[in-house]
Amino acid sequence: MNAPHPAAALRQQLYSDMSPFNLTPLWEVLHALVPPQPASPCVPALWKYEQVRPFLMRAGDAITAEEAVRRVLVLENPALRGQSSITQSLYAGLQLILPSEVAPSHRHVQSALRFIVEGSGAYTAVDGERTTMQPGDFIITPSWTFHDHGSEAGGPVVWLDGLDIPIVRFLDAGFAENDTRKSQTVARAEGTSLARFGSNMAPVRHEAPFGATSPIFSYPYERSREALQKLERDAPVDAWDGVKLRYINPLTGGSPMPTMATFMQRLPAGFDGKPWRQTDGAVFSVVEGQGEVLIEHGAQSQRFEFGPRDHFVIPSWHTARFKSAAGCVLFSFSDRPVHQALGIHHEERLS
Repeated sequence: MNAPHPAAALRQQLYSDMSPFNLTPLWEVLHALVPPQPASPCVPALWKYEQVRPFLMRAGDAITAEEAVRRVLVLENPALRGQSSITQSLYAGLQLILPSEVAPSHRHVQSALRFIVEGSGAYTAVDGERTTMQPGDFIITPSWTFHDHGSEAGGPVVWLDGLDIPIVRFLDAGFAENDTRKSQTVARAEGTSLARFGSNMAPVRHEAPFGATSPIFSYPYERSREALQKLERDAPVDAWDGVKLRYINPLTGGSPMPTMATFMQRLPAGFDGKPWRQTDGAVFSVVEGQGEVLIEHGAQSQRFEFGPRDHFVIPSWHTARFKSAAGCVLFSFSDRPVHQALGIHHEERLS
């Protein structure tokens, strides 16, 4: 039997004596604080829409959009239950609005994205301009802008909410305010922001209306889909991503939001991709088609088969590989702009 280290008792007494003074020895935690590679506590997870949707409809019976303010089922990472987080830095949830409902106007510091999953005819209003929701549309709610949601549709409308809530919470920088009105006054015709900034042109004299956030707050899916189809037909297909495009702020060329990047990609029929990993954990929403993703981390691996309206998360520095026999379209978002701003973003394309 090995004898105890001669300094062990001395160290334990030191730790015990200094603990009341809120001191702790770095050397006991150094390797956990500065790991040799990312060691996310998050785990891969898949939410099948056919399993989630019944709970959304039951929520519609249980509480109104006005009572709830935002009737959302949070997609919680299984390893982060109780934290309202899908990764350590991102929030995701599925929001339901029913015919004639209004989710009342409010604003908050947290930036938000909406990706339309089911239904059409609902709307969101941002800073006096409305946009009608269609499946596959990507809509932005800039930080600290009043916004409300309503529905003139004949059935339920569901969208994916993505917010930087955990980032703002970590920075202790959260503010929120309810509007004095249930719905804000519409001051501009629908499509005004897209016409002003969405055609590779901008007004001769203008200021960025939402600071570092894109002045386009609605990116129609029909445009994104058309671009993906043309590139799949006429350009080389990437062996890792298929055909993948990122949404941009047209005034800067950067991400649409300061804290979240958004992407749309097409995996062609027969796609058998190569593995990759990145430091920004990513949340995916399946727009069209079916496929599968193999996610590996150390000795653990999980294979998810996905179809339309399913959602899944690939945590930081987990190796992922896509396959699709029939082809599919995926929307995703991540915290990549934060990584890039701090100079810590890493990506590996493996073979």
